[in-house]
Amino acid sequence: MRRLAILLLLIGCTKAMPPSTKTAENTEATTATQAPAPVASGPRVIFPDGFVVNVEIAADPETRAQGLMYRDHLGRGAGMLFFFPESGEYPFWMKNTRIPLDMIWIDANHRVAHVKHEVPPCRIADCPSYAPNAIAQYILEVDGGVARQHGLKAGDAVRFEGTENVVAR
Repeated sequence: MRRLAILLLLIGCTKAMPPSTKTAENTEATTATQAPAPVASGPRVIFPDGFVVNVEIAADPETRAQGLMYRDHLGRGAGMLFFFPESGEYPFWMKNTRIPLDMIWIDANHRVAHVKHEVPPCRIADCPSYAPNAIAQYILEVDGGVARQHGLKAGDAVRFEGTENVVAR
């Protein structure tokens, strides 16, 4: 009996929540005052259509040689941006790369110099090289099909963010 009295007392002391009175107008006002969703930080490349590629940086000989070898997948909007100390014609290959990639050569002015779509993985000792026949200072590798999906082509300007302090060796 005593337990029942305590239980009833507790129930009687709890405050019921009033029914929601939110309308579309005050929902927008509340949402506007809440903190915005966090923006991905770190280095990234932005395509002309606004698509963002969060990139790992390869700016030294060791990291460039390793590249995306032995990766089983790339996340959506992920890639690797290779920095070179000077502009030149840089052929790339896919040795020990397990996923098809798009290779995008970018010149010193951040304009696309050449795109090689859907380069297949290579698991043999003598992998072919893919030459751009164009001068570039950067190469962006993304998941195969991404460049075509976003209409990226030679001459397009891309934007780099978060790469200001990268020094290529």
